[in-house]
Amino acid sequence: MHGIARDTIVDGRYRAEKRLGSGGMAEVWCAADDVLGRRVALKLLGSRFAEDDDFRERFKREAQAAAGLAHPNIVGIFDRGEWDGTPYIAMELVEGRTLKDLVRERGPLPPDVAINLTIQVLGALGFAHRRGIVHRDVKPQNVILDHEGQAKVADFGIARSGGSEMTETGTILGTVQYASPEQAQGQPVSPRSDLYSAGVVLYELLTGRVPFEGESVVAVALKQVSELPVPPSQLRPGISPALEAVVMRALEKDPARRFASADEFVAALEAARRAPTRPVVLEPAPGEPWVAEEEEPGSRWWLWLLALLVVAGVALGAYLLTAGKQVDVPRVVGMTAEEAAHTLHRDQLEVAYRSEVSETVPRNQVMRQNPRAGAHVDRHSTVLLTVSAGRGSAPVPRVEGLAVADAKAALRKAGFNVKAHRAYSDSVPKDEVIASSPPAGGSLERGKTVTLTVSRGPRPISVPKLTGLPKSDAEQKLSLLGLKANESEKESAETPGTVLGQDPAPGTTVRRGDAVSLTIAKARPQVPDVSSQHPPLDDATKTLTDAGFKVRTRQQPSDAVPEGSVVRQFPEPGTQRSTGATITLVVSTGAATPTPTPSPTETATPTETPTP
Repeated sequence: MHGIARDTIVDGRYRAEKRLGSGGMAEVWCAADDVLGRRVALKLLGSRFAEDDDFRERFKREAQAAAGLAHPNIVGIFDRGEWDGTPYIAMELVEGRTLKDLVRERGPLPPDVAINLTIQVLGALGFAHRRGIVHRDVKPQNVILDHEGQAKVADFGIARSGGSEMTETGTILGTVQYASPEQAQGQPVSPRSDLYSAGVVLYELLTGRVPFEGESVVAVALKQVSELPVPPSQLRPGISPALEAVVMRALEKDPARRFASADEFVAALEAARRAPTRPVVLEPAPGEPWVAEEEEPGSRWWLWLLALLVVAGVALGAYLLTAGKQVDVPRVVGMTAEEAAHTLHRDQLEVAYRSEVSETVPRNQVMRQNPRAGAHVDRHSTVLLTVSAGRGSAPVPRVEGLAVADAKAALRKAGFNVKAHRAYSDSVPKDEVIASSPPAGGSLERGKTVTLTVSRGPRPISVPKLTGLPKSDAEQKLSLLGLKANESEKESAETPGTVLGQDPAPGTTVRRGDAVSLTIAKARPQVPDVSSQHPPLDDATKTLTDAGFKVRTRQQPSDAVPEGSVVRQFPEPGTQRSTGATITLVVSTGAATPTPTPSPTETATPTETPTP
């Protein structure tokens, strides 16, 4: 990736002239567009981020989000591209200074000027919101004033369009002093989050400071979530109650209590502009102490009498003037901070807040007031309200991997309510915590609920029917279910490789990784030929027994086959029989012995019969 310096030609078109500045992830140069003959602001992703895919994606998203936003109060996008691996954006060049520069130089601005500038910012935000784009980083550093005083909103670098989520859940984006409470907690944002940030900008324009500051980002984020801002009129007297009410509504912690849209915010500012300004009473500057000239005693006695009469008249006038300017302090304990402020302002009293953590009083409710209810005070006096900050906030402890009982105990000890739901997991043992919502490390108001996802163990698997399938199909089915196959073979008349049996039976529930035993068919062996060559019985018997068969013999005389040799066999050679089957061998006993036939010369000897 090339470095950039003066006169560098970027992408064969933009000639760098001077460096305008750099931000958290990019640097901006004033450049001449040699193709269209105009000057642009060229924004290039910083070298240390250019190789990070997440930053590159975020940078490209800025161009996509802002390219279609053609509005007089939005910095226009002319071109986007990539130069030697470095993404860049060519933007409208606005020569001027930011609102932040203006406040640093001049301090608090007149209310009318602050309202005008805020309305321009809201015009830009409303235009973007109607097109589904949330800026997410509204701050005075991102608002540029041109030489005619027109405000232009820049840097849509972490904008979100529609429902896409390009950022990791739980990550705080934006500048924390201007981030909404939900953004400071890493929760999803909406157009009302931008309106909160615009309210912070208005607060700073009016008072010269942001509502919340701290020693660290985390400290500021916690204040954004749990503390009430000091009303701007306490920092700058003269701000009208109507304008202060607009600011405080924009800074509501609950998005639902803020303005519903930028247009509604603008309408409220226009109404506040027309509302009467709260009178500011200034004490006259004390004059030099009066010193009487030295005169003769008694020469000016009538002046003394006149002075006494004047003093008496002034005292009487002061009494008559102030007698009607005292009011009774109303009771506001138990009201919300907003309701209390409205009640006190209605009675021409000012309000100051301080927050206090409470285990029993709901958040944002007035716990105490000073002066007490019914006290007689001058109009425009300040009533100090102690407002509940709720039970306070605490970090969510890490409970992943703990037994569910231990996780619940840890969360309750930290001050949170707990609920749990169960989910199957192949990696987390049963009854252990998979995750928590909100996740560990995030800050959450005590008393809120943390939801645990607890493991039910591996998802049970129902064994499918595998008998009758080819061996390869059965193995594939088991593999897709995360099961193993233990195979054995059995001789069968079925096609070799067919599954003859299985264990467990179909429908049995097992766990992922378990084994299913399969009995696979194999062909029966063929009976060897032990008769064609008329081998001796011993040789034939050995051949058959070696092949796994049993032998049975019967004898038969044969003139053609020598005695003791095999004449024939049953079943015939090549026939398939199961191992262990019996083969019958017919064995020759040699030539047959002929049966004796009587000779024709042989006659019976007559038996002599005795003569009677």
